[in-house]
Amino acid sequence: MIETDLLIIGAGPTGLFGAYYAGFRGLSVAVMDSLPEPGGQVTAMYPEKLIFDVAGFPEIKGQDLVDRLVKQAAPFSPLYLLGHGAQTLEHGDEDVRITTDRGLVVVARAVLITAGIGTFSPKQLPAGEEYEGRGLRYFVPKLDELAGLDVLIVGGGDSAFDWALSLEPLARSVTLVHRRTRFRAHEHTVERVRSSQVRLLTPWEVGRVFGDGQIDGVEIFNNATDEREALKVQAIVAALGFHADLGPMTHWGLEQRARHIVVDSAMRTNLPRVLAAGDIAAYDGKVKLIATGFGEAATAVNNAVPIIRPGAKVFPGHSSDAG
Repeated sequence: MIETDLLIIGAGPTGLFGAYYAGFRGLSVAVMDSLPEPGGQVTAMYPEKLIFDVAGFPEIKGQDLVDRLVKQAAPFSPLYLLGHGAQTLEHGDEDVRITTDRGLVVVARAVLITAGIGTFSPKQLPAGEEYEGRGLRYFVPKLDELAGLDVLIVGGGDSAFDWALSLEPLARSVTLVHRRTRFRAHEHTVERVRSSQVRLLTPWEVGRVFGDGQIDGVEIFNNATDEREALKVQAIVAALGFHADLGPMTHWGLEQRARHIVVDSAMRTNLPRVLAAGDIAAYDGKVKLIATGFGEAATAVNNAVPIIRPGAKVFPGHSSDAG
């Protein structure tokens, strides 16, 4: 059993900034996430992608942002409970008890849910599933792992095109196939790929993956003409989207709206001592941005302080005065 003032469920950017603010307000804080490292979707899906809408940074890579957020919270020694998925929630008179899928019990005076879209799992590539971990991957956390290889990217969304652009200068060759002639990716990104050395094929799909142990080739086919072609590749990146699931949280009694948790202006949910912030939180006029999540995290933590310590003020004071 672990006891803490505030338990943050979700170690993405919003949760990490919440950990800093909890420490700044003098709270003990634990940060829980089902993933094995902090960063949430940023670390899992686009660590090398440049982000342009974080205040104070003209541009910053996703993983660099995560690293800075971890460093910002570090002086307050948050307890990271990584690889733990929150399963059950029970209310006591003055606390909330969360039990994880690994049997850990966390007793907190308040809980802040910053779980983004919940747990997410990639949509599987229909052909070649048996090569997962042996050349087939769904995320690219470290681009250097694919340096010097022939890479096939499957998909038509932002992730597929971002990875194609990022890998082009590192890989021996990059081919991107999509089963439709239209793309979900941002038009500007599509044009950058068209102007690059990436080979872009539509409407093509993966028919067969082959190799002895590791991938060493694929057969792709045009779904309009049935034309077929064999490609020599050592790596496949299947960027086909993912399934999102709030999981056990759907059974906690939280008021929800379209797979999001409804909150008020103080980021409080309908359950006592439970708040939410970031992409998972819903209210009229919500704009889903990392920048928005930072403000919501500060609002949620500061409004949690009087719950945890009755009589304490919501306003935190100015950090420049605290030193």
